[in-house]
Amino acid sequence: MSWLFGLNKGQPEPPPGLPIQPPPPPPPAGGSSGGGDKPKDKWSNFDPTGLERAAQAAKELDKSRHAKEALELARMQEHTTQMEHQGKIKEYEAAVEQLKGDQIRVQGEERRKTLNEETKQHQARAQYQDKLARQRYEDQLRQQQAINEENLRRQEESVQKQEAMRKATIEHEMELRHKNELLRIEAEAKARARVERENADIIREQIRLKAAEHRQTVLESIKTAGAVFGEGFRAFVSDWDKVTATVAGLTLLAVGVYSARNATAVAGRYIEARLGKPSLVRETSRFTVGEAIKHPVKTSKRLRSKPQDALEGVVLSPSLEERVRDIAIATRNTRQNHGLYRNILMYGPPGTGKTLFAKKLAMHSGMDYAIMTGGDVAPMGRDGVTAMHKVFDWASTSRRGLLLFVDEADAFLRKRATVSISEDLRATLNAFLYRTGEQSNKFMLVLASNQPEQFDWAINDRIDEIVNFALPGPDERERLVRLYFDKYVLEPATGGRQRMKLAQFDYGKKCTEIAKRTEGMSGREISKLGVAWQAAAYSSEDGVLTEAMIDARVDDAVKQHLQKMDWLHREEDAKTLTPPPVVAPGSGGKMGFTLPLSEVPQAHEVMAPVLEPNAKHEGDSIPPSSDNSQSAEGRSAVPAGRDCEDAVNAETMTPGETLAQPAVSTDSERKVKKEDKTGSSPPKDGTPV
Repeated sequence: MSWLFGLNKGQPEPPPGLPIQPPPPPPPAGGSSGGGDKPKDKWSNFDPTGLERAAQAAKELDKSRHAKEALELARMQEHTTQMEHQGKIKEYEAAVEQLKGDQIRVQGEERRKTLNEETKQHQARAQYQDKLARQRYEDQLRQQQAINEENLRRQEESVQKQEAMRKATIEHEMELRHKNELLRIEAEAKARARVERENADIIREQIRLKAAEHRQTVLESIKTAGAVFGEGFRAFVSDWDKVTATVAGLTLLAVGVYSARNATAVAGRYIEARLGKPSLVRETSRFTVGEAIKHPVKTSKRLRSKPQDALEGVVLSPSLEERVRDIAIATRNTRQNHGLYRNILMYGPPGTGKTLFAKKLAMHSGMDYAIMTGGDVAPMGRDGVTAMHKVFDWASTSRRGLLLFVDEADAFLRKRATVSISEDLRATLNAFLYRTGEQSNKFMLVLASNQPEQFDWAINDRIDEIVNFALPGPDERERLVRLYFDKYVLEPATGGRQRMKLAQFDYGKKCTEIAKRTEGMSGREISKLGVAWQAAAYSSEDGVLTEAMIDARVDDAVKQHLQKMDWLHREEDAKTLTPPPVVAPGSGGKMGFTLPLSEVPQAHEVMAPVLEPNAKHEGDSIPPSSDNSQSAEGRSAVPAGRDCEDAVNAETMTPGETLAQPAVSTDSERKVKKEDKTGSSPPKDGTPV
């Protein structure tokens, strides 16, 4: 109610939430004012107008009809102010209590830190004491070890000294014993020599008597043996029955030995033809007695096996699949009806399924199969003919019929007119042609080659059906990828017996993608890709095959395939740049170029420069007779060591072929050339050599 008395007039009233500021203190009593020096009392600055205004306001308030309400409002304001002061006091007390709690908490934290520090110090002190104790113990151990080593060293030195003394004693004893032994032997030798000198005549007499006695004994033994054998032989000769029996027994013994030897050889050849396996055959479904004994379970399974589908596990194009299925059905019906088998040539790039189809064809038709390679024939040399006859003799003994598959057949079935073929290989080829001249109901011939153009014409004449195994197309590649993915990845992963797992991804989509990326790859390369996936899973730490691992192996396989193709193209380019030998027109090789007929030199053009010097040197010599020229032509046309077919080929060759092949000289021509090289002069009578 300060406004009633005029206090704080002209100043803004503070808000109810803030404490009322106290009035400013009065000026000091001793202060000067204006310039007077008289002291002023406390009422000198009192303004009575405030009291007047308060009295006037009280009167007006008494007259106002809201006086009671104003007093009540003032009282309420005072009460509110007191309550606010009490709240601030409570807040101050709460703050004081909070400060006390904080002080207690800080003291507790300090006490806990102090305890932790004391604990750490105790632990450090204990560790240090333990460390000191260990060091003392280790020092004691080292000192004890050093003492033990010193004792051991002293003991070893003592033992070594004792051993050296013992060895010295033994050596001294041995030396004394040796000296005594030498003295004893010397004394005995001297005594023996003296005795022998004294008894020399007696010893000679004893030797003479022993020799005479031995001679007499030998002579009597010889006389006795001669008398016994003479009487026995005289008795044997005088008895004709004994002589006849002896002669008959010796004759029968000789006949028995000869018969047994021949019978054993015949039986051995029969058993080898029936049960053995020729050396040229690498793999066969026919089992021998030895294999049956070694693998009885495998043999029994093979005997109980049923004919399989010819295209089981073989992925081919639809047209080729239809054709080979017809061949398989025809072969099976031919075997059942005991008909004549047809010979087949399968050619194409490596790894396209030729060998696999040949095995499946034999199993489907119920026949036995045998696989031989052309590269095994040439190393056999002269034994190749015998080995080839053994193969066909062995094939003829099969009761179920034999499918003879010759892999890489172009290695020994090449043209016989070429120079690169040896005489032994040519003889083996002739034996092969002899045994396959007619169709047989015992065996079926299946040839596989990557270069069929190198075959001899007689081989082509014996082929009844030619099948081209090309590289797989997109659909075939996808089937192959799925087949080998199931075989090498899914089956091991789901079997549970192997350490292999497969990550989760779309297998079908991945196989289709791989089939598109493996363009130009063969079936064998795709199968190796499946094996690479399996190896990648086995080589990983957790055994899980992921999609990234599959893509990495596919990338490596594609790079390797491209590298192989690059090598092949480089080889073909090199062969193209190198001129091949001149061949007959129209019979160009696989690569290279062929001279036209107009550019092929004739024989007289090549031989004229060689014959002119001889003609000038000999002069007008007598020309050879027609018989001699014909015989020379015969000798040049029919080289030594070739059969009739080679002679016919040599007679029918064109001039280009004649120049491409070096002439084979006879023995007489070789001798003449040798004499020319040694510098011998031509005959003086003018007779042509």
